[in-house]
Amino acid sequence: MLHCIGLKYDLNYSHKEPDLNISIAEAKAKFSELVARAQSGEEIVLTRHGKAVATISPLPGRNAKPGSLIGAMKGRIEIADDFDDLSADWDDYVK
Repeated sequence: MLHCIGLKYDLNYSHKEPDLNISIAEAKAKFSELVARAQSGEEIVLTRHGKAVATISPLPGRNAKPGSLIGAMKGRIEIADDFDDLSADWDDYVK
């Protein structure tokens, strides 16, 4: 696999089904749009003569959409009912 300027070239292309297949000639005219789509999480496969030759994809860990983490731990964290009750040991500190 060869990485170059944000493009990932994979000679043994065996990734998930891409969101968009587009010829290199067409990609030249729409490059800014394709980069924006990749930033939003899409994977774009560039083709030459009908064969996949490269992908434009989001960088790992940078494709989280704003707000996508809100509520991610719902139901996994429990807070005890007495979590903010202080024991008698703290009486000297909170007078």
